[in-house]
Amino acid sequence: MKKLTHDQVSKNRSTLDTLHKVKRLPVYVILNSIRSNYNVGSIFRTSDGAMIEKLYLCGYTPHPPKKEIMKTALGATESVNWEYVEDPKEVILLLKKKGVKVAALELTDNSFPHYKLKADTFPLALIIGNEITGVSQELLDLCDFSIEIPQYGVKQSLNVAVAYGITVFELRKIYDIGNISN
Repeated sequence: MKKLTHDQVSKNRSTLDTLHKVKRLPVYVILNSIRSNYNVGSIFRTSDGAMIEKLYLCGYTPHPPKKEIMKTALGATESVNWEYVEDPKEVILLLKKKGVKVAALELTDNSFPHYKLKADTFPLALIIGNEITGVSQELLDLCDFSIEIPQYGVKQSLNVAVAYGITVFELRKIYDIGNISN
């Protein structure tokens, strides 16, 4: 086993010039009132890795070109489609009109594990809420369902950027397996 060099890895990657040819994961991510610039930057970078359709920054979520976001995102603000929309309800209602299912990453009385989604769930909008308060009831009321990451320790949650990373790559796997024949 030999570690690949940066050039070897880059040879098999998309570039900003070829991104229009990439089949994106049909997931729209709605970040609502995330506090940390570093969490937002990390979510940008993870969104690039999973190649999501679009990232919506809502509420008081910070957005580029803030220095801390740019540092953590490592250029992903250029490869991820994103938009700032103050009111997340506006985005949710627009996506629902387009036939996109809406899910919250949140513990609710009806949430189920993130890995139980099926390929026919896509396209999907995923709402990620505030680091402390999570997804508001007002937004939960607009959701079709909620998903959770099972917790086995004492704590009830994970860092928002970590939880997003776990979830979006599980969504990528579910989508890819369900679309192997395409």
